[in-house]
Amino acid sequence: MRKFEELQKYMPKPVIDVSIGILLHKNKVLIGWREASQHQGNKHEFPGGKVEHNESPVDACRREIYEEVGVGIKEWHVFDQITHEYDDVIVKLHLFHAFVPDELLALIHQPWSWFGRDQLKNLNFPKANDAILQRLSWPHYIKISELPPNFSSDRLQYWRSQDSVQQNIEHMSEAQLSVLIINQDQWQRLDHYLQEQIKTIHLKQHQLMQLKQGDLVVSKRYIAACHDLVAINHAHKLGCDAVFISPVQPTPTHPEAVTLGWDGLAQMAQHSHIPVFALGGLHPDDLEQAVKHGAYGVAGIRNF
Repeated sequence: MRKFEELQKYMPKPVIDVSIGILLHKNKVLIGWREASQHQGNKHEFPGGKVEHNESPVDACRREIYEEVGVGIKEWHVFDQITHEYDDVIVKLHLFHAFVPDELLALIHQPWSWFGRDQLKNLNFPKANDAILQRLSWPHYIKISELPPNFSSDRLQYWRSQDSVQQNIEHMSEAQLSVLIINQDQWQRLDHYLQEQIKTIHLKQHQLMQLKQGDLVVSKRYIAACHDLVAINHAHKLGCDAVFISPVQPTPTHPEAVTLGWDGLAQMAQHSHIPVFALGGLHPDDLEQAVKHGAYGVAGIRNF
């Protein structure tokens, strides 16, 4: 028996390809529970299952979501690809995400339940899901600045620099880089190491509208500036992770701009299944008001 156990140490672990569907609806994520008898049992889970022979990962995702959850969704976006080694097996996760329209909500089977993004960090997921949870979890505040960032634990920081940021961020820690947002043009100028460390990429509206489905870099999360419903719909079509909606209130830098007001924000936010960050003339104290009107968070420059 001992000899067999010694041999097992040197035997290659089985590799399992699994497709996972991350279903999103109005700032909520669909989550289930693994029974004790299952691998990694007594834990929360995203819907999905093994990729069958001669089946593509995205087809496996469509099939599993229809069989497990009860909804048929055609349009899926590649979310990430993760390989995680457990004691007994190597799991290759093929991750996709999709938006669930209102008309399909009643078809969802039990025991799948919707959880707010703030709740995800308190759920018991397998270790392989850590990177997924980090990407899905957004703070409620985003600070925007043209100056080098001054890091704070409760918010992301969008460094809206007009110059190359390579030399300025080389000394930053991985933790600091993980909460830094830079524009797509700046990100493309970075070396490979820094590109890997930056987790969130910003798109101006004109950049957003120039992209087509499949252009986004897999494993990065994208937040896009949107000033109208056409841009919001395009952000969804591309598979963006969040949007800025602006301007909500007048700002000193653009006093002539037509503002949305709170009602205008609400009208636009209701069309988004991804987190909306209200921007323009706002203060951190406006978070409660913004949430009442459909936003997930607030962003700003001077007041932040």
